[in-house]
Amino acid sequence: MEQQQAITPPPDRTSPLGMIDVEQAEAALVEHYPRLVRLAYLVLPPGLGRNRRVLTAHAVTQRALPRHRTAAADTVLPAQRTDGRPAPDPGYAFVRQRVLRAALAAGRPALRFGSRRLPLPQLPPLLPQVWGLRLFPRSGGADELALDQALSALSAPARAAYALRGLEGLGDREVRRILAAAGVAAPREALAEADAAAAPPGSRDGSLLDSGEFDPCSLQARPTDLIRRRQHVRAALAAAVAAAVCGALLALPGDGWGRDDGAAAPPYARNAAAEAALKPAELTRAPGDAWRTAVRTDFSAWPARGGRTHDTALLRRALAAWARPGDRVQVSATPGTPSGPAAGPAQLLYAGEADGAAVVLLYDGLRVVRYAEAADGPGGGAALDFARTDGADAAGAAALVLSRTDDNVRYLTAPWVRSVALADLTGGPEERAAPLHRSADGVTDPVPAPARGSSCTRWPALEMTGHLYTDLGELTPARLTYGAPGRAAEPAGRAARTAWARTACQLPAVRARGVREVNAWEYARQRLPEHGGTAAWLCTRAETWRGPGSRTMAQFQPPVAGDGDGPGTRRYPPGAVAARSEGGRDCGPRSPHALAGVLWKSAAGHWWLVAAGSDEVRGVAAGGGVTGRTKGRLLAVRATAGAHARLTARLPGGGRFTALH
Repeated sequence: MEQQQAITPPPDRTSPLGMIDVEQAEAALVEHYPRLVRLAYLVLPPGLGRNRRVLTAHAVTQRALPRHRTAAADTVLPAQRTDGRPAPDPGYAFVRQRVLRAALAAGRPALRFGSRRLPLPQLPPLLPQVWGLRLFPRSGGADELALDQALSALSAPARAAYALRGLEGLGDREVRRILAAAGVAAPREALAEADAAAAPPGSRDGSLLDSGEFDPCSLQARPTDLIRRRQHVRAALAAAVAAAVCGALLALPGDGWGRDDGAAAPPYARNAAAEAALKPAELTRAPGDAWRTAVRTDFSAWPARGGRTHDTALLRRALAAWARPGDRVQVSATPGTPSGPAAGPAQLLYAGEADGAAVVLLYDGLRVVRYAEAADGPGGGAALDFARTDGADAAGAAALVLSRTDDNVRYLTAPWVRSVALADLTGGPEERAAPLHRSADGVTDPVPAPARGSSCTRWPALEMTGHLYTDLGELTPARLTYGAPGRAAEPAGRAARTAWARTACQLPAVRARGVREVNAWEYARQRLPEHGGTAAWLCTRAETWRGPGSRTMAQFQPPVAGDGDGPGTRRYPPGAVAARSEGGRDCGPRSPHALAGVLWKSAAGHWWLVAAGSDEVRGVAAGGGVTGRTKGRLLAVRATAGAHARLTARLPGGGRFTALH
């Protein structure tokens, strides 16, 4: 997400009225185009739908450019700051005022005849137009959805006030003046309504208004209703070309006049495989004991389970929504997962009810698809989720998420899973997993979802068939392992459970990234200077289903002070992330090396640069703000607070590599 600095004029002053050149306005519009479009998108009525709001926001912003040199007579222009910083660009303030006025007017289009006003229906903008696609911003998380619902309940002036304060960083007095200049009759009431909005606080990284949920410049595309669009085009063309078609048919000899496509299949509407994919009767169903003799023990060996596997109407709705999702279908997909229709009949894994929803799970050999609607019928909307699962083995196909409600998760387990137990990762080796009840269909009781945000007092995990899993916001739970790259195994021993107890709270960094497996590797232990105890160095690598997009973290886990049982202390406090990297082969089977360092302060108040490399490292050197060298793989050098160092490791064959950044 691009970082943008709020443009906040002083609340008490404005500059004298002046003239705004077209070139000045254009420069401000082009430079701040993403912010202006976001402002328009937030002010426009939610009833337009996400696609119409995106196009209208761009149209409103582009039309804000004046045709000629204009007097800024009704624009609140910023004055020179008194704190030494330059004043915001008057051209930007002018364009912002025009965008705000147009966005407010777009919510109530009308023709004016003197003092009379004739309301008009809200029509699509003339420009820009996108044919054959629906465009909408990327979906955010629960906080963004809650904020969107809160803004939908506000009036247009209140949304404008909320956006000017949260997005532009303006004070209440300045907001009132800008709203009044934009034609709002009651700016104070708009501010009061915005104050009453029940909005979530967001994350520590920035305002929720800056998230992708409200960014109409970073878009996802989906096709419109292909069948209806084709029908409309045919109807429009039929009247215009009827005479020419009849003449051509009479003049052409033989069986017809269509072009020869050779061995290609007919178009989509007449493609037998595509039509079969829409028929519930064509769904494949594995026998109940197929997994016992299957060549591959993966999702293809799951039998069809649930109380509505023969509900033809439900299955037809699920297949139709998959082929052509409408405006009421919320579509989500893990990164790298295509969300297009199936190439042929899919396999039915589950059809039943869970937590007040009718759920259908389908599998096409590449993806698992979950369709959910209200259990009492299709009157409302629906959700469609895609997750890539190609190459899954028995461990990777052990469970699927069936539903998420009230911070709880309910799973559907594989037929070969004999028992399920729930454990708390942060409890360490002393934690004993409790058995988790399942129905006859393999559906578990609700399991608490991992905490979001900065609060991390516990981290639920499932033990199934000797493997350990946790929920990272995907349809498939992520498997947790422990050990050196290429030799990782289940985290069963005391060292493994202790490492994961101090690593669990770092897992939100890899949430919702299509993660298949997360491995924790303790690659070194180091005695700290000045009798500081023994610290552990870990490298944690998250592998994705698609291959690219892995994420690696190096952790420094200092010794725990005391026994960890005192007030406000934890037996296994989280480690400190020393470095991160995205993509690449760090700490993986193809590059089983690790090197990281941190600045550490001893009990005596001295700062040290401590660093450690994995077993094969034969020397570590530090340069830059701190210099030092060692022939082994452990380095400790006196340093100063805030110093920066470059670390390099030497391998036995003379090769070198740098530390994680």
